[in-house]
Amino acid sequence: MDRIQHLENWIQQQFPGMSLTLHPASVDASFRRYFRVQIESKSYIAMDAPPDRESCTPFVNVAELLVDVVHVPEIHAQNAAQGFLLLSDLGDLTYLQALTDRPEAAPQLYSDAADALIKMQQLQLSNDFPIYDEALLRYELNLFPEWYIAKHIGIDLNPLQKAVLDKVFALILQNNLSQPRVFVHRDYHSRNLMVATPNPGILDFQDAVLGPVTYDLVSLFKDAYIQWDEEQILDWIIRYWEKARRASLPVQDDFGDFYRDFEWMGVQRHIKVLGIFARLAYRDGKYSYLDDIPVVMRYLRKACERYHALKPLLNLLDEIDNNTPEREVGYTF
Repeated sequence: MDRIQHLENWIQQQFPGMSLTLHPASVDASFRRYFRVQIESKSYIAMDAPPDRESCTPFVNVAELLVDVVHVPEIHAQNAAQGFLLLSDLGDLTYLQALTDRPEAAPQLYSDAADALIKMQQLQLSNDFPIYDEALLRYELNLFPEWYIAKHIGIDLNPLQKAVLDKVFALILQNNLSQPRVFVHRDYHSRNLMVATPNPGILDFQDAVLGPVTYDLVSLFKDAYIQWDEEQILDWIIRYWEKARRASLPVQDDFGDFYRDFEWMGVQRHIKVLGIFARLAYRDGKYSYLDDIPVVMRYLRKACERYHALKPLLNLLDEIDNNTPEREVGYTF
């Protein structure tokens, strides 16, 4: 019996004697799958997380933390041993679809998302909550040389280039680790936000950590799946910053300093995402993520152009793009 049949049997046990239908709802970048379950007149979402690949426990723990704060799925039933959850259905209209169809809705949708983010960032977290520490941030950065450069581009860095990357990574980590820590969703973007009441419905929060205050802003406003003019992004970030200060969140008093931290946090995330997208393609066979690489690379390059300390990384990106690792120029820090 395959997992889908096991899942359907488990759901049937929760609703004995009632008819149900089960259809694919969405796939995840991880090994999780989601199904929309119609049980007579009511709709639910079933999560299938193979226990040997994914644990349901982090999702359940974070859901319990968020359910009284923002709009997240309620857990109606769970079987951690099998990796099954039955969740409330937040609908099928993602921010990505809504913003693509009606760009004029962006100001209100992003205002709602910023308000929800601030509520999450105000959470008082326990001492055992996972931390976005140096080890995790560095692990994510190292996905870039392993999967993007070696696997996607297909070149080996020479010793000088490796040294450059190490120095740039050290600068990025220094900035990231100096930022105040708050609740971080880690994937707070248009595919994980649903147009719902109350708005937004928030999904895919199981990897939440205590980490840099600007991280989720990068996910939201420098989204790999939808782009906005830099002036518009700047306006939305200012609005968030003003609200965050009124909410007594630990943001910089000077907006220029806050925006610098936002950009440097973005560099870390973009480097990580380039590595993840390549890994999803070459390890997991999810090649559609390669289509999103150019957007992420543009974000990364623009940030590197603005900050002198990141120019060596920009030069390295040029060499990688030109597939000429033998060049050894432009690496002055």
